[in-house]
Amino acid sequence: MTTQRSHGSHTTGSVFRLGRPWQALDPFLFATHHVDHYPAGTANLGPASVAGHDLGSDFDNPAGWSMYHGRTVPGFPAHPHRGFETITIVERGYVDHADSTGATARYGQGDVQWLTAGNGVSHSEMFPLLEQDADNPFELFQIWLNLPATGKAASPEFTMQWNEDIPVVAVRGPVGGTATIKVIAGRYGDAEPVAPPVNSWASNPRSDIAVWLIDLEPHARVELPAPATADTRRVLYVYGDASRAIIEGLDVAAGEGFAQSAQRPTVVETGDGPAKILLLQGVPIGEPVAQHGPFVMNTTAELQQAYDDYRRTEFGGWPWDRVDVVHDRETGRFARHSDGPVSTPHATEAPTSR
Repeated sequence: MTTQRSHGSHTTGSVFRLGRPWQALDPFLFATHHVDHYPAGTANLGPASVAGHDLGSDFDNPAGWSMYHGRTVPGFPAHPHRGFETITIVERGYVDHADSTGATARYGQGDVQWLTAGNGVSHSEMFPLLEQDADNPFELFQIWLNLPATGKAASPEFTMQWNEDIPVVAVRGPVGGTATIKVIAGRYGDAEPVAPPVNSWASNPRSDIAVWLIDLEPHARVELPAPATADTRRVLYVYGDASRAIIEGLDVAAGEGFAQSAQRPTVVETGDGPAKILLLQGVPIGEPVAQHGPFVMNTTAELQQAYDDYRRTEFGGWPWDRVDVVHDRETGRFARHSDGPVSTPHATEAPTSR
């Protein structure tokens, strides 16, 4: 870490280079940021050609996009999780979700899915290329949030935050630039976020969890409220082309993060250019972490039990006819939960056939 390039005499944190995935502090495990410039799709919702892509494990972004673990449609076919949560933010493009509880969804264009894996769930996350006559730009964040031991035993649950329901706060700076804060978790002033899953660590009042996407125009300035407790850890990740911010007097460029070390407001400014920032904060769970692949437990014995349980039960089995579930091209954004209810971004929007 480094604290060079200071614009002030006092610093309250340090700057670090982002890894792949982005490193995080307890209670978060890590964050990933996918940006793919997908071409036009075909009738099967995938690209016309996958030449040069290592199908099954394609992460190198050849020609500006990856297939990941997908073979026809980009994405992540059925895979298990236990013991933590995924927060998936889709800023551009779409994700088709299906899981072992029978739940399914299509979401994107600013929507957020929050999945508490709890005692075990298998799900697929595919990225259908819906446009046949134009490119399909795609941008996704996925954040892994740990669960305390009690939460690791909970039944799996996912909630949808439709983009239209997520609060956005605009703050105009003293010299004219505006900062907008998209409030996914953690109250921001009078902006109350959509509730997380019931057994999420974020549902615990003492967790002080916040997930904010901050977009700053040139010459913007915003003072983010201080964390609620002295134990809270706050990290800001700067991303995006030509993105650059001054955070607590330190110059932080795209591909760098700022780890705050004081319980005080965070002042974020921009100069002649814009900045995009992901903020994660929370009180550490403070329990041992034993992680291997898709499972995050407290002990190695629990990890072994997770693998044994998955081999024996497949966490309820896979109720779908394919491991890379995608919906019809014409299907709108929707979420069907395992207990039957269907939600959509608008009360008048009915999902089409699936």
